[in-house]
Amino acid sequence: MKGHCLCGAVTVTAESAKAPHPHADACHCSMCRRWSSGPFFATEAKDVQIEGKDAVTEYASSEWARRAFCKHCGTHLYYLFLQTQAYMLSAGLFQENADFAFTTEIYIDKKPDWYAFANPTKTMTEAEVLKAFGFAPDGN
Repeated sequence: MKGHCLCGAVTVTAESAKAPHPHADACHCSMCRRWSSGPFFATEAKDVQIEGKDAVTEYASSEWARRAFCKHCGTHLYYLFLQTQAYMLSAGLFQENADFAFTTEIYIDKKPDWYAFANPTKTMTEAEVLKAFGFAPDGN
C-alpha cells in the first residue's frame, strides 16, 4: 500500500497486516470522533515506511498511544499503539488501489445515534476492546 497526505509532504508505504485481504475498520471512541469529526477509518499495517518525517507531528493522546498528522495540511496519518508498535494507518491516505473490506467497528457503544453504517460488521464495545488489548475496564 502506498499513500500520501493531502499536500503530499508525507508519503506512507506499508504492508497490510491483514494481507491478502486488507480491511479498514472504524473506531467510534470519543477521541477518534473529536480527532476526525466522525469515526476514524484505519487499516492495520506492518513494515511502515514514512517519507517526509519532518512534516509529521505526533500527539500523545494516551499513555498507550500516539496519533500523528501532517503539520502542513492536517491530514490524519496514524494511530500508533506503543506497547506493540502496531500502526493503524488512516484509510484515507490510500486513494489509489485501496481495496479494503469494511469489517469491524470498535467502541460501538460510544457511537452517537446520528449516523449508522449499512455494512454488516463485527462490533466491539469499549469494554471488549480494552479487554482485547489487556487493559482493565477503567482504561489502565
